[in-house]
Parts: sequence; C-alpha cells; structure tokens
Amino acid sequence: MIMRVFVAGGTGVLGRRLVPQLVARGHQVTATTTSAAKLGLLEQLGAAGVVMDGLDAVSVGEAVASARPDTIVHQMTGISVAHAGKPDLKHFDRWAVPTVRLRTEGTDHLLAAAQATGVSHVVAQGYANWNGIREGGWVKTENDPLDLHEGTAAHTSMKALRHVEDVVVGAGGAVLRYGAFYGPDAVDDQVELVRRRQFPLIGRGTGYASWVHLDDAASATVLAVEQKAGGVFNIVDDDPAPASEWLPHLAACAGAKRPMRVPTWLARLLAGEVAVVMMTEGRGFSNAKAKRELGWELRHPSWRQGFRKELA
Repeated sequence: MIMRVFVAGGTGVLGRRLVPQLVARGHQVTATTTSAAKLGLLEQLGAAGVVMDGLDAVSVGEAVASARPDTIVHQMTGISVAHAGKPDLKHFDRWAVPTVRLRTEGTDHLLAAAQATGVSHVVAQGYANWNGIREGGWVKTENDPLDLHEGTAAHTSMKALRHVEDVVVGAGGAVLRYGAFYGPDAVDDQVELVRRRQFPLIGRGTGYASWVHLDDAASATVLAVEQKAGGVFNIVDDDPAPASEWLPHLAACAGAKRPMRVPTWLARLLAGEVAVVMMTEGRGFSNAKAKRELGWELRHPSWRQGFRKELA
C-alpha cells in the first residue's frame, strides 16, 4: 500500500539513507530540515522538503498538517558538529543537550501534531549500543530495561530515551533502538581519532557494543512503517562484541596502528565516567525480535565485514 510518510530529520545520516528507500518502495515522502539550504538535497533524494524547527510546536504542527501523512517517522537529533560541537563524553550532559531536547520536547510536539491531524502511527528513533542494564549477561533483549546511568553525565540522555519509549509506545507507535551507526559519513570522526591514536582501549575493553549499518537501519525503519509496527525493537546487527574486539578491528580497517590501552583510573580522569562505563561495562543487544516480527534481513550482518568494506 502506498503511504504518505513524514520524515522529521530527513537530512541526518540516517534520514539520507531512509528517504530513498521509502521513495523506492513507492511511498510519498515529505522530509524536514532545519536549513533551507538543504531543501535541494531532499528534492534530489525524492522527497518534498520542508523547513521545520522540531523544538517549535507551531512549526511542527504546520509542517505535519500540510503534509497530511499516514505515518510520522521521528529521526531528529542534534549530534552533528553544527548543532552540538565535537563529541564530548566527559561532559556528555552538556554535549547532548540538543538531542535531549529533541527527544523530549520534539517528540511531544510530533505526537501532539499527530493527534491534531489524525495520524495514527509514529515511528521514533531510540538507541541500543552500550546502554543496556548492567546486570546479568552481556547481550540484552527488548525485555531488559535500558540503564539510566544515574550519577553520570549520561543520565539526562538515558532519561530522554526512556521518555521516547514511554510516550511513543504509549501512543501505539514503534521505537527502533538503533545500534551505533556505521556507513557513509557515520564514523568519520571516530576513524580520525583512531588514526591519530586518540581513541584508546580502556582497561581490558570488556564492555560490549552493538553496531548497525545505516542501510540496514533504514530497511528496518521501512518495515516498521509499512507494517505499522508497535512496541520496541532492537535494530542492531548479529554481532554484539566487546571493545577489545571491535576497536582494534576498526583501526586495522582504517589502516591505523593498534589502539593504545589506558588504565581505567586514568581514563576516568581524562575522559570521564561515561567513557569508562562504555568500554568496560557496556551491554550489547539482540536483534532476534526485529528479525522475527518485522521479517528484517540484514545486508551487513556483522561489523567485522562491514568495517572492512566501508573503509576499503
């Protein structure tokens, strides 16, 4: 069935891969950007572009009302250098402010606009990389809670993720917990740090992470839209792994020297508690539910081959 799909955040790293997949399936796509200079890009991707401020309820309401969508897809974040500056794990709470606001206020504005215009289905971006509850095994399902990381600079971000899940699922929509993205433009900053040997392993690197290629994340999103899915889904690849495996492999694929290793006490001083938790205690995620219920098939089942292909 052909649908009218409203993609909030159409020029982000995922939005730029998602819009063409929706268009290729025959859907009519309206996609938003915060910059009029990017409207041409959205047109090239096959979407009708609109400038929208996700933190302005009137702007959101007008954009959604004009598009008259069947489904809203929330992909708005503020993690680009233009919006948040360079990633700063030591001061994660400060760096994440734009994204926290978009995941709280922005989500609420989109849901209000959906209700006002009779849109019955919303799909929103969540996160499932290293932030599973730090109890039990190293790989978590959707039945396991996310860790709120109380007492760390990540707490405000984790509360914002819980807000997205509570309100979107409560409205009958779906939250897709994407793993760490890789693919076009997604890991350039990390690769640069690795090449400069400024991305060390912390401690024994026992903390797990989950990755997903942008194109696989986009294909899962298309399925959630077309099936009007509800609930929470982990959108990650088949290969959750500790930092001691993925970081040296990323360095090798980037043609860099093997990452240095620093003790946890020193990393805590230099990079902060969040970086230490990520690399020593992080939990990865299982994609079994998304494969079973959405019929999701990955083109890039593991970052091991994916990194090599992307950085060749």
